[in-house]
Amino acid sequence: MPGPDGLEVTRRLAGPGVEDPLRVVVVTTFDLDEHVYAALRGGASGFLLKDAGPALLVEAVRAAARGDALISPQITVRLLEQLSRAEQPPAPEPAEPLTPREEEVVRAVARGLTNHEVAGELVISLSTVKTHVAAIAAKLGARNRVELAAWAHRTGRSER
Repeated sequence: MPGPDGLEVTRRLAGPGVEDPLRVVVVTTFDLDEHVYAALRGGASGFLLKDAGPALLVEAVRAAARGDALISPQITVRLLEQLSRAEQPPAPEPAEPLTPREEEVVRAVARGLTNHEVAGELVISLSTVKTHVAAIAAKLGARNRVELAAWAHRTGRSER
């Protein structure tokens, strides 16, 4: 890009202090943690690598439109592994326990699977996956899939 780079443009459009921030999905070839962190700190609602494919791009745009966030699965897994190694207080259990199926879904999300991949792996419909993800998020008070996955890693569910 001529002039400011994509991270700076993201910050100007969606970052802290922007009066009416836009929802931005960053699509890049740079698979570097510092770019991911800068984009998310700059207000990005998504971060995809260019080889993510059209289905994931559509899912990221839809997630951003809903106010959620979507990060490329391989990046999500790497970031969550880093988070799990960092010193953090234990994650609280939800007031209402997850159902066995919700436990399966949250483990799949923690592995970085998309909704389509979760549906295929668990042999359930896409709408059922979305219903489970929404129910889990409500029980945990999570805003998006990244927070679900982080909770799963902090509670050791991603290792089960």
